Amino acid sequence: MDAVEVEALAAALTAGDQRVAARLITRIECGDESLVPLLQALYRRGGRTQTIGVTGPPGAGKSTLVSRLVATWRTQGRRVAVLAVDPSSPFSGGAVLGDRVRMAEHACDDGVFIRSMASRTHLGGLARAAGDALVVLEAMPWDVVLVETVGVGQNETDVVRHAPVVVLVQTPMGGDDVQAAKAGITEIGDVFVVNKADHPQADATVRQLLDMIALALRLHPERQWQPPVLKTQALLGEGIAELAAAIDRCFAHFASHPSDAERRSGARLRYRVGEVLRELLERRLRASGDPGIEPMLPALQRRESDPYTVASQLLERIG
Repeated sequence: MDAVEVEALAAALTAGDQRVAARLITRIECGDESLVPLLQALYRRGGRTQTIGVTGPPGAGKSTLVSRLVATWRTQGRRVAVLAVDPSSPFSGGAVLGDRVRMAEHACDDGVFIRSMASRTHLGGLARAAGDALVVLEAMPWDVVLVETVGVGQNETDVVRHAPVVVLVQTPMGGDDVQAAKAGITEIGDVFVVNKADHPQADATVRQLLDMIALALRLHPERQWQPPVLKTQALLGEGIAELAAAIDRCFAHFASHPSDAERRSGARLRYRVGEVLRELLERRLRASGDPGIEPMLPALQRRESDPYTVASQLLERIG
């Protein structure tokens, strides 16, 4: 991709061309390596939108909640993009892409862009190409970019490495369930939501989450933001305006506490650079025709070698 094409595509995205964005994200999913110069240029033009991650266990109502948030922000005149990651079949690699179906009410709104992306069996709650797709969306004139993950478990927390603010959606549950979740994804939330709040256990779940947050703040006094816990009924639209306001307060907090924001931003950027580096190393191996780790597996299996030696040898061959 030459400089002229890079500038033309970047200009189209800056002007908000959704068709160009959709085609580029498709190329990203297909692993098009020629897009690197464009992504480099787009990254330098981004950083002005509010990027929000929405995560939580399967069945928590994330897609419905996201759709309601989009509607709320549209009434405020904000332009919104949604990157929704759906789980892939481990056998066929296909995905239903049901998140787009649940948000069909926004399909004819030019102020909304919804893109579904299959996870391709990638763990962590996000598709492998999500980072590059966000570079495209964040270079466009969106006021808000929402990233909805697949239903995640305790250790699938990639969204915190891509979004400055994370909304963690939970459903009413027993104390043991919340206790088990403390060591995992509940540590990444900036705003907690107990959806399906008409459930009899909703208030108990709110109290348990508040106790958990208080404990976390005592253990990590450097954290200056105290996450709120809100109740919603996404199907009825109840509590959504309060959630949107809490998200705005969170962004305002980080804007007024630059040291806190920079610490979090540094962690995200370190992860992102590492992610790109791993991809570059894999591409270099493929491009060189190197058989990679396969010939070394027998020695590893016989314990005549070790993973550290093999990794060092691979790096030497790439270099």
